[in-house]
Amino acid sequence: MTDTVRERADRLSAAKTIIRQSGAVALDYFERYDMLEVQSKRTAQDLFSEADTNVERLIRTAIAEQFPCDGLVGEEYGKQEGTSTWQWVIDPIDGTSCFLHGLPTWCVVIAVLENGVPVLGLTYDACRDHLYWAALGEGAWRNDARIRVHPRAVIADGLTAIGGSNAVYSAQLGGIIERLLAAGGSYMRNGSTALTLAHVAAGHYVGYFQPLLNSWDCLAGLLLVSEAGGVTNDFMADTGLYGRGDVFACAPQVATELEEIVGSTASPR
Repeated sequence: MTDTVRERADRLSAAKTIIRQSGAVALDYFERYDMLEVQSKRTAQDLFSEADTNVERLIRTAIAEQFPCDGLVGEEYGKQEGTSTWQWVIDPIDGTSCFLHGLPTWCVVIAVLENGVPVLGLTYDACRDHLYWAALGEGAWRNDARIRVHPRAVIADGLTAIGGSNAVYSAQLGGIIERLLAAGGSYMRNGSTALTLAHVAAGHYVGYFQPLLNSWDCLAGLLLVSEAGGVTNDFMADTGLYGRGDVFACAPQVATELEEIVGSTASPR
């Protein structure tokens, strides 16, 4: 085993433990969501609570203890420079609005980059105890079971997820949904980008598109879809770690049709 392979394996093992531990803490907060002190960021719909900040601190502390030279980027506390070739990208609770309204469509997210390339992606659905994880070149998994995108996906027979936020023009999303419905598709939205991407990887959705997302929302999930045999855009090439950009992911059979519907171009990974 080479040093790089060993280092990646060490981080995967640690990430699985960290994400389950932090997910258990998040779940405890979720079970008393109506008692949390809720605050807003940029808009009244961009919410967070002590659950977000405390879970991110827990993740950061665990990573720093085990891999003190690695860099970190998180939704709540931003960037921490490292001196190694490794960087962790974390979202303590993706789907915060759902979380704070008592809906179980949220998750904890960790991606790990090596020399700027996403090589590990983990999404933990704590409400169902489903750990979705992928390692570059090693496939995608839910707990111990291999997952793959839908093998016979067609837009007209499947579920397509379309996401949006206050940063997206309503006319843009309205046009996408109108074209999707005209093609015979069904429109879905669950409020968590990372969990939606995990569901594309597992074959529940045939595809997903959302504009103007951050790296912590999508890097883990895009790797999941890619390793599950799907097609995605290259977020790092298109947007980079610190920008906001579109996310496109689907089963290969629907890529062309979904590109036409959303007006986005996907590149196989």
